[in-house]
Amino acid sequence: MLKLVLIAVSLLVPAVYANCSPKAAAELEKVGETRLSVWFWDVYDAELFTDSGNYENYQRRALRLSYLRDIEASELVETTREEWQRLDIRMSEQHEQWLSELNEMWPDVSNGDCLMLVETPEGHSEFYNADKKLGVIPSAEFTDDFLAIWLSPDSRFRAERNELIGAS
Repeated sequence: MLKLVLIAVSLLVPAVYANCSPKAAAELEKVGETRLSVWFWDVYDAELFTDSGNYENYQRRALRLSYLRDIEASELVETTREEWQRLDIRMSEQHEQWLSELNEMWPDVSNGDCLMLVETPEGHSEFYNADKKLGVIPSAEFTDDFLAIWLSPDSRFRAERNELIGAS
């Protein structure tokens, strides 16, 4: 159970030490930031960006997670699945395909590493590790479902969600 919680938390926090500012997100402004800690462990720092610097779901979004502990990519993917299920997101064959793509795309992360999702004008998800583009999932549905882990009112970590969207 502790391992599951640590993985879930790790999905929510961005790396503080890594240079994780891809050009694709250069024009976006920070909305909010938070640190995900579970019990005694800091998992990651998270930052949310939008076009205006205010949280409006219709704007382009970017989420930067700076990791404060080591986590295997397979654990990040499994936590994504578990959080979707917890949020009652219907797990279709397409969702399984997306999880498979993430498993191939994402690296294992270490303390100081950064992963960032940048939403394109079309609503697609571009993933970066530091400033290196890892890949794209060309689906607005995926982008909304993935970001719901952090931004949904039903997010597991509501206080951190509110800090991210500037509502605290």
